[in-house]
Amino acid sequence: MSKKAPVQKESGLSENAYGGCAGSDYVPYVPTTEAMPEITGYSIIMGVAFAFVFAAANTYLGLKVGMTVSAGIPGAILAIGLLRGVFRRNNILEANVVASLAAMGESLAGGIIFVLPALLLLGFGLSITTVVIVTIIGGLMGVFFITPVRRYLIVEEHGSLIFPESMAAAEVLVTGTEGGGGFRTVLIGMGVGGAFKMLSGGFAFWSENASYTIKPYQGTIIGVDAVASLMGVGFIVGTKTSLLMFGGSVVAWLGLIPLLKFFGAGMADPVFPSTVPISEMDAFDVWSNYIRYVGAGAVAAGGFISIVRSFRTIVSSFRQAAGGMGTGETGTVTRMNHEAPLTWVIGAAVLGFLLTWFVPVIGGGPVGGLMAVVFSFFFAVVSGRMVGLIGASNNPVSGMTIASLLIVTTVLKLMGKTGDDGMTTALMVGGVICVAIAVAGGTAQSLKTTFIIGGNPRNVQIGMFVALSVASVAAAGTLMLLNSAYGIGDVAVPAPQATLMKMIVQGIMEAQLPWTLVLVGVALAFFCLLVDIPILAVALGIYLPMNLTAGVLAGGIVRYFVERRAKGTSNEEAVDKGILLASGLVAGGALMGIVVGIFAALEADIAFGLNWFPTIAGSNLLAFFMFVLLAVFLYVYSTRKAQSK
Repeated sequence: MSKKAPVQKESGLSENAYGGCAGSDYVPYVPTTEAMPEITGYSIIMGVAFAFVFAAANTYLGLKVGMTVSAGIPGAILAIGLLRGVFRRNNILEANVVASLAAMGESLAGGIIFVLPALLLLGFGLSITTVVIVTIIGGLMGVFFITPVRRYLIVEEHGSLIFPESMAAAEVLVTGTEGGGGFRTVLIGMGVGGAFKMLSGGFAFWSENASYTIKPYQGTIIGVDAVASLMGVGFIVGTKTSLLMFGGSVVAWLGLIPLLKFFGAGMADPVFPSTVPISEMDAFDVWSNYIRYVGAGAVAAGGFISIVRSFRTIVSSFRQAAGGMGTGETGTVTRMNHEAPLTWVIGAAVLGFLLTWFVPVIGGGPVGGLMAVVFSFFFAVVSGRMVGLIGASNNPVSGMTIASLLIVTTVLKLMGKTGDDGMTTALMVGGVICVAIAVAGGTAQSLKTTFIIGGNPRNVQIGMFVALSVASVAAAGTLMLLNSAYGIGDVAVPAPQATLMKMIVQGIMEAQLPWTLVLVGVALAFFCLLVDIPILAVALGIYLPMNLTAGVLAGGIVRYFVERRAKGTSNEEAVDKGILLASGLVAGGALMGIVVGIFAALEADIAFGLNWFPTIAGSNLLAFFMFVLLAVFLYVYSTRKAQSK
């Protein structure tokens, strides 16, 4: 490889990578004047292989615990390690392609597990071929529907939308390529994050959750998920966003849940949509059966408002893309501005419409095809903004899918398509939309990293579609294997989101759906609009468990104290060190999450702590103490390194 031309600051990425200049003026890490190979046999084969592995692992984890783990950041680390260490290719653009393709493994797994398993729960059956077809249709739209809004989300919103996991991946790529102190900081973070995950989530020496039930206050629960990756995300997104997310959880867990418990305490009969009386529920049951509908309504309303606010720029982006149709590439088009042609976007929409309509296993008809395209595009924009706020790992794909499925199922019923046939069609169309939403978020995240590094967005999008098409086989095979071994819905693979989707479809077809709860969420979203509070961050906090948002807030609090301690001296340096360390925490925790998932898939019991000293290992106090120690480490390392330099 030729000698690298650009001169960067010692800590890796320039300060402007995080904002401070207009996106159109940003100079990427690899200047567009420097030619480097990007789409090569190395990058495509490695990227597809990683996507295949991450798709299988995340499908298992999603069906088991209802969430997936980051693949983009581990992919970046693996790419740098293999390209430099094995193939002696210190090419950051190739490494970025590998990481982007690997990230598709997580995205498509999230899209598959939320809806399609509901068909098995209803006893309708499912095949590997069907899952692959749905994934390819939704994935095609998800990858290319980001194109007309890429400039708005990534360039014009540069510095406003943080894209925490994108920046973490960029830091890993840059520091890995450069080596030196910054890379060592990331490696230290990876080591600590990985060890923390294995010791807690793997060996179970302490719990990953510290919670307390407030019995006098209707038994609501407060606590924190003691997970290193959450603290890393919180540090990267900053104090404001993490506070807004936690604020949404406060509304849900310290407001709505106690209120419902108070009024339901004397009721002997269940209140729809639950089949269990509120008096017999704990706080998590109330959240699962009622509050998530409120959160889904808030997310849907926030998405609509986001579309309205960005409509002018979206139209402008379409006009710019349309203006370049048929003109071909010219010498004035820089590498980082090579958009996928608008004809590809239109082609993706037309194919999505026709395939959803005519493919027999989907059978959506013209209306189903139209809804698949409309909602896929609508929530592609929302998904892109959400990963800009909190990263793809915490993107509320299921919440946006719920909002889509509510309308899709209602429309099909009004058209007379009811019963088993109506539910099957609704879930198939919903599955296409869900995959598109998940993939769009992953695409936006990878395109942000590509923008920061200086890669070609069109090339990356082509590679991502190839990767998801191949990796869909791994996800589908894992789903069907688990169904054969345990049965979807069994305690081993409860598939929580799919169970909720099943309930929604059945509820609408039987003329029973808690619209009041959904509209309460819409009302809360409009309140945020009126008082000028960022809606989606608050809506996300309502939808997610409080323990999770508290874990993110912990990282935001650490960042606040790091900034305060270093203010007036080396503030930027301290925060930069902290971001590098936090990036490592996220990456290390994610990588070790995959390892723990492999042990779980092999049914290997490595929870030694619970077997040797169950009382201590299950202690809330120990979990909280270890999480505080992690926060102290993040603070001390960030400030000490900045001051000693």
